[in-house]
Amino acid sequence: MNNPEDSKLVTLATSTLARSGADQAAALRDTTGRTYVAINIASPSLNLDAFEAVLTVALASGITGIESVVATGSKPANSKAIKDFAPTATLFYVDSSGNETAL
Repeated sequence: MNNPEDSKLVTLATSTLARSGADQAAALRDTTGRTYVAINIASPSLNLDAFEAVLTVALASGITGIESVVATGSKPANSKAIKDFAPTATLFYVDSSGNETAL
């Protein structure tokens, strides 16, 4: 990651994952610098991966753009929703060993 602000997203996502015990966590920074976190949701009537959940939280707060999103835990399957909303957003996945992959 070239942007030091993205390292803060990694910290937010990994601490959210550890605190929640979820399968996935994601942290998002919008174009105004605000951050949002979410975990995956798995219930009988609603299933969202962490990317979908954090996008939902951010959109509910009225964001107009996304700079970056980081996911940890199991790899989220749906990055398309974020890319559709913000094609220039950077997306990263960080595995349990700290290895990062740009998505």
